[in-house]
Amino acid sequence: MLCQSETTLYRRQNQMSITLAKSRKIVSAALKKAQEIGLTKPMTVVVLDARGTVKACESQDGSSTLRFKVAFGKANGCIGLGIGGRAIFARANEQPYFVQAVNALADGNLVPVPGGVLVRDRKGAAIGAVGVTGDTSDNDEICAVAGIEAAGLQADTGG
Repeated sequence: MLCQSETTLYRRQNQMSITLAKSRKIVSAALKKAQEIGLTKPMTVVVLDARGTVKACESQDGSSTLRFKVAFGKANGCIGLGIGGRAIFARANEQPYFVQAVNALADGNLVPVPGGVLVRDRKGAAIGAVGVTGDTSDNDEICAVAGIEAAGLQADTGG
């Protein structure tokens, strides 16, 4: 018999997840949006599937060394908690000890700010998450949402 966490892991590993093609589309469209709105800092975009595995990632030239970890942490928090980055940010402000504890459980891979966006399919099921970093959290989120919508999926910012 499986314990609760094993059952959750089994379900997550066997549920519908974001495809590689859609993940690549998200990355491309998010970086294009950054250019369209005039962001000049190098951006990093990470797409995770429903299991929290990296499906696609790109960092623009000049991106600093921790940008991947920041983008991953934004997306990872969304997958791990099942909510968008804005909801995680609100929770961090309301219950900082809880989010600190969850971050410890996530081995430090949770960045509780906007720019992490849960990806939902047309039925509303969470199939992945996107983390974007490089500019302000609000601008990062704009790029993530643009990428998700360009792939024909629903963005859940948690706001």
